[in-house]
Amino acid sequence: MLELLSTAEMARADRTTIAAGTPGIVLMERAGAAVAERAMALRSHGRVLVLAGPGNNGGDGYVAARLLAAKGYAVTVLALGGLPQAGDAAEAARRWSGVTTIARDGGLPPCDLIIDALFGAGLARPLDGVAAALVDAANAAKVPILAVDLPSGIAGDTGAVMGAAIRATETVTFARRKPGHLLLPGRLHCGRVRVADIGISAATIAAVAPSCFANEPALWRQALPEPAADGHKYSRGHVVAGSGGIASTGAGRLAARAALRVGAGLVTIACPPDALAVQAAANTAVMVRGIDGADDLSVLLADRRITAVVLGPGAGVSERLRAEVHAALAGDAAVVLDADAITNFADQPEQLAAAIRDRQAVTVLTPHEGEFHRLVSKLNNFDKIIDKLEQARSAARYFNAIVLLKGADTVVAMPDGRAAIAANAPPWLATAGAGDVLAGMIAGLLAQKADKGMPAFEAVSAAVWLHGAAAAAVGPGLIAEDLPEALPGVLARLRAGVPATEPGAFATRDPAHFWWCARPRA
Repeated sequence: MLELLSTAEMARADRTTIAAGTPGIVLMERAGAAVAERAMALRSHGRVLVLAGPGNNGGDGYVAARLLAAKGYAVTVLALGGLPQAGDAAEAARRWSGVTTIARDGGLPPCDLIIDALFGAGLARPLDGVAAALVDAANAAKVPILAVDLPSGIAGDTGAVMGAAIRATETVTFARRKPGHLLLPGRLHCGRVRVADIGISAATIAAVAPSCFANEPALWRQALPEPAADGHKYSRGHVVAGSGGIASTGAGRLAARAALRVGAGLVTIACPPDALAVQAAANTAVMVRGIDGADDLSVLLADRRITAVVLGPGAGVSERLRAEVHAALAGDAAVVLDADAITNFADQPEQLAAAIRDRQAVTVLTPHEGEFHRLVSKLNNFDKIIDKLEQARSAARYFNAIVLLKGADTVVAMPDGRAAIAANAPPWLATAGAGDVLAGMIAGLLAQKADKGMPAFEAVSAAVWLHGAAAAAVGPGLIAEDLPEALPGVLARLRAGVPATEPGAFATRDPAHFWWCARPRA
């Protein structure tokens, strides 16, 4: 269930299923039964308040109310805008014979559980008036809230809060999740999300042709490079990681070590001559090469065995870096542009786009939101796009590059419209240098072309998920240097099919590294 359905796609899936012979009221009965089942799991008995809207979301609520009352719960329905007047929701309301009160204000009767069936994923305008008052009252009630489809007030396609929004304990959605379940701030309102099967088939979902996916291992696991028994270091790819000058060498080292840890066969740090001694002293398995500008970088990249380049970490904004980016884009290796390599083109984004559009090899842009807005601020109409998913997709189309828009809900977008949304990044991943590690991981996966190469969408998506999993494995107290060292353990667990994100599952926590724990007391 990796597909994330937009509200339009979900509506098409509903219509297709109904046209194929399943009446809409049957789908509604199944949805309401799924809600009632989860309500019983949250509360084994007691008073249930169903907040029912006038549409199909409310219809699901009326079904749940009827089924819960039959199980002995004391159920009250509080109807917003009166009873449904048409369609399947009206039939569901007709089948409910219990207590129904019309909502006149935000007042709620005493209850032990609230079922939020006011509005589903298709909400198109901010909540106000009585609807907003009901949401505020429900949030203040200090009882569990079970949301139907999506917490009322959350936009299904964007995760935006539409004026006010329910903060649910749990959410039951149907057939597939929606982007708003993963995008922020919507994800923070959903609680635990459960997907109920109501009879919309996988073939129907496939026919809808969704292009947005949850970034989880099933999306890319089969494409993850597996070293060949007869392989060698060059078959696993060679990454060049750019570095800053003598005062900013660390970011390049982080990217380089991450590329090596994620599986690249060789990694070379390309640094200014003044930083050569520092980098040489600080690295072992990572090689070091001094380059004095774009011409030197072009000579280095003329080696066809170099399969990926990452530029930007710690590099500083300069004409030199701009020229080096152009030199890299003129070559045949995959190019990952991060941090300063992106900011360097904030004044001329069209120049960067022109250089990328001319190439056949993969290009990846990895901005955080600040870098993204600086890059697109001079482009027409980008300032009108407030939806993170559409921002990433629009930029991917404009630059003809894979755009990775970072955050706690990192979006990976392809020029062809495919996108993946990640939801596994722990909060302690927001630390200096973490983005440099991610850029190196992307380059390291893209580099492995000869060894069962990984397609670009899958490679970038995998790097994002592995980055979050490594942070979760380290746990609180994480610093960026920990991330590459956690990758072997995460990859081993992934390949073994066991959870890779248990806090404290730090790959380098070998007893030999903590010898003092085993020393006998004097």
